[in-house]
Amino acid sequence: MAHDLLFRLFPLLALGVPLQSNRLGPTSRLRYSRFLDPSNVIFLSWDFDLEAEIISFELQVRTAGWVGFGVTNRYTNVGSDLVVGGVLPNGNVYFSDQHLVDEDTLKEDGSQDAELLGLTEDAVYTTMRFSRPFRSCDPHDLDITSDTVRVLAAYGLNDTLKLDRERTFVKSIFLLQVVHPDDLDVPEDTIIHDLEITDFLIPEDDTTYACTFLPLPIVSEKHHIYKFEPKLVYHNETTVHHILVYACGNASVLPTGISDCYGADPAFSLCSQVIVGWAVGGTSYQFPDDVGISIGTPLDPQWIRLEIHYSNFNNLPGVYDSSGIRVYYTSQLRKYDMGVLQLGFFTFPIHFIPPGAESFMSYGLCRTEKFEEMNGAPMPDMQVYGYLLHTHLAGRALQAVQYRNGTQLRKICKDDSYDFNLQETRDLPSRVQIKPGDELLVECHYQTLDRDSVTFGGPSTINEMCLIFLFYYPRNNISSCMGYPDIIYVAHELGEEASDYMEGMMAMNNVEWTPESIKKAEKACKEAQQTVIIKTIDEVLENTTGWIPDIIPTPRGPCLESSGGKVEAQDKTSAGFRAAPVALSGSSRATLRLLPLAAVLLVQRTLSWLPAMLQTGV
Repeated sequence: MAHDLLFRLFPLLALGVPLQSNRLGPTSRLRYSRFLDPSNVIFLSWDFDLEAEIISFELQVRTAGWVGFGVTNRYTNVGSDLVVGGVLPNGNVYFSDQHLVDEDTLKEDGSQDAELLGLTEDAVYTTMRFSRPFRSCDPHDLDITSDTVRVLAAYGLNDTLKLDRERTFVKSIFLLQVVHPDDLDVPEDTIIHDLEITDFLIPEDDTTYACTFLPLPIVSEKHHIYKFEPKLVYHNETTVHHILVYACGNASVLPTGISDCYGADPAFSLCSQVIVGWAVGGTSYQFPDDVGISIGTPLDPQWIRLEIHYSNFNNLPGVYDSSGIRVYYTSQLRKYDMGVLQLGFFTFPIHFIPPGAESFMSYGLCRTEKFEEMNGAPMPDMQVYGYLLHTHLAGRALQAVQYRNGTQLRKICKDDSYDFNLQETRDLPSRVQIKPGDELLVECHYQTLDRDSVTFGGPSTINEMCLIFLFYYPRNNISSCMGYPDIIYVAHELGEEASDYMEGMMAMNNVEWTPESIKKAEKACKEAQQTVIIKTIDEVLENTTGWIPDIIPTPRGPCLESSGGKVEAQDKTSAGFRAAPVALSGSSRATLRLLPLAAVLLVQRTLSWLPAMLQTGV
């Protein structure tokens, strides 16, 4: 009987018959979802298969006309790919893979690389579901990567394919999320605690860093914080740029009140070990089920520094704020206590980026051979599971690279399409082990074509930063490890006189910046000796030096060809993928690549049922 079931099921799947579903609202069986427009007209759902490198999308739009979804780039919609489809008044469907040849004109791709899985229309929604490879062999299709992806959604009021800018939307999304919140446990005894600034009058300045010191929850025994989320008060024109929570050493003498984090009173910059970070575009984040922030033991911090960066570019008066971070904690203990290691370019006062740069790279080195000595106790290997990337408006890409014994080991994390407005804590697809003695390099890519003066590192949004926060376990006492180049050497390479660091930085304003001098400055910054500054939770500082190693590029994987997925109004089914001529691990994987993602999942689920079915004689 089980054999009969498989023989009935698999031919249907192998033929690529679309799996359709009629829904009256924005719901989907695909795991990830969000609205793409301010009016909540366009609802996107998606899921993916990392091994098969295929992603499925479902677009639900409040329209009786055509709908479209694809991928675009940072600077222009020209060249974007757009999969379009709809249901004609007679009930027939149309579907094709297209691209934008200019801002308003669509053209059908020569290679059809999207496969239709379902297309319906009801009294409210037109719903289109399709799958596509992460990387097709069509140059008109943009890749789906583990970077931030800028998606393009559009629709019409009828079935005439014509772009209307009022109904075209672009949104940055991290599509390949490896952990879904529904996969994580929610303890029954969850307690909520808010760390917030109360009724703070935001100064009438472009940039304000407000800091205050707050106690963590008081508990009689060990608990774990397992989730955090921003607690924001909406202002029409005043925005909260980021919020950081720093753990304080229990020996620290802390000030009271609220003050400028980096102003006249240095006490308000005490505590430098980040334990929670949020920035523009981020949402809540729940730690993996085996890690948490420990509170309630003598070794745990009792106080934190709450830092909120405000950008009040309109200099609005009389705006009060009570934003902060909400944490969720539990007595149900996890296996590991987590920590956060801050890497990157030591922000002030050495960092600079020339104006008019199409591309400029900055580097911050970390050498870990002193970690164990500074930790004050034997230090296990660090197991990294997540990360948060941070630059300001000129940032275009970041990556963290790991080296061991002088050899590049891996890229820990990266985003080649970084978006300042989407800064969120992300999970790694697999955990990364950092051993004592490893070197960690952060590379930040900037573009300053719209600037006519040097951009310096600093706290303001119009200054720059180059930071990566690594979330790891088990916790140690190291809070940050960041580097900066010998600016005197850089100034001399640019033909400027400098005898100290301040003169070196001032000399950058004297350089005539051209494409040639920009590249010369980038080369000098990379070749200069780096000073590495390591700091502990108790504000102990150690310096070392090092040199920037080369970064070996990661080759792109093979593309996945298609046999064509266009559906004309008279067609009933669409053709499937065929694997590109590359070596596969086995015939079973090759077969999986021939099936739509939904079909693959159904096959896998059915195979998992077989032993029980055969045993019971079903």
